[in-house]
Amino acid sequence: MTNQPHRLISLDALRGFTIAAMIIVNYPGSEDHVFFTLRHTIWNGLSFTDQVAPFFLFIIGVSISLAYSRRLKEKIPPSAMYRKIVWRALKIYAIGMFLNLQPHFDFHTIRWTGTLQRIAFVFLICSLIYLHTTWRQQAWLAAILLVGYWLMLTLIPMPGVGKVMLEPGVNIVAWFDNLYLPGRMWRVTWDPESILTTITSVVSGLTGMLAGTWMLSDRSPNEKANGLMTAGAFSAILGYFWGLTFPVNENLWTSSFVLVTSGFAAILFGAFYFLVDIKGYTRGTLPGIVFGANAIFIYFFADIWALIFYDEWKPGGMALNDRFMLALTHAGISAELASLLYVLIFLVVNFIPAWFLYKKRIFIKV
Repeated sequence: MTNQPHRLISLDALRGFTIAAMIIVNYPGSEDHVFFTLRHTIWNGLSFTDQVAPFFLFIIGVSISLAYSRRLKEKIPPSAMYRKIVWRALKIYAIGMFLNLQPHFDFHTIRWTGTLQRIAFVFLICSLIYLHTTWRQQAWLAAILLVGYWLMLTLIPMPGVGKVMLEPGVNIVAWFDNLYLPGRMWRVTWDPESILTTITSVVSGLTGMLAGTWMLSDRSPNEKANGLMTAGAFSAILGYFWGLTFPVNENLWTSSFVLVTSGFAAILFGAFYFLVDIKGYTRGTLPGIVFGANAIFIYFFADIWALIFYDEWKPGGMALNDRFMLALTHAGISAELASLLYVLIFLVVNFIPAWFLYKKRIFIKV
């Protein structure tokens, strides 16, 4: 726990709104009644929800560039940073495993993957890459990984089928997981946070690193904002056209998905930077800044609070979210709107400790 010095406020704001979006899409009042765009797409396509995780990985990449460039300028050798990088990745992974296990801690049905576990791997790999490569090498590596992943999924026939398949549970990614991924898989026969999709999720982090390097350049603030948004638009357009042959798909974390979501993330980051850091318009972004200052802690906190606010804890035989849904739907409010209102209340509950920490200038570093 430390008192944090000056930060890039726009990055905190974008990080915080991303965490808030994670809470909104993860904890609806009812899983059966959610507005379409607040659901993950069943397979191919892109909803609001599908963009939350890659946005956070992009932000991690930006943060890596900003943090480790300073250490490298201070002539700290990369080897001196390995221990902290590995330790931080292990802590994030351990938190993810703790959340997977609670509330019953049944090790017989353990799932080894998840959102925080993916964040841990991306942070670890991208940090090590940053310490030993230039931005040009990072850009080439990102391109090679995207093209290589595309070729792997579209040229290698599915074992046992004899042809290329990109269907749920019937593709190279799922086949590889069934051979090598231990524990329980989220969808029984496949997992959205799979082993092979780590390849392209790392690229989501690399695109953020490139954006961070751009922010560290000697260009003017307006040039930085314009550059981010322009590059983001080109990336999203390229991803869209690639998606016509290699579908935009979060579960497979396809190359087109990376380009589209990283493009949108760059556009948003550029816009936030322009409004917050250049123009100083912080009032509307304050909730994001508050959440972003302690992002991982709030994500963890929300999952613990969910034990009380959702199905895991049922006073009188009915969970609080079910009581809320029943009351509002009986009052004539649509089930989808009632579900959204409940998660917004839950979001406010999580905002309270975030606000307290922010006002006290306490930043909990995982």
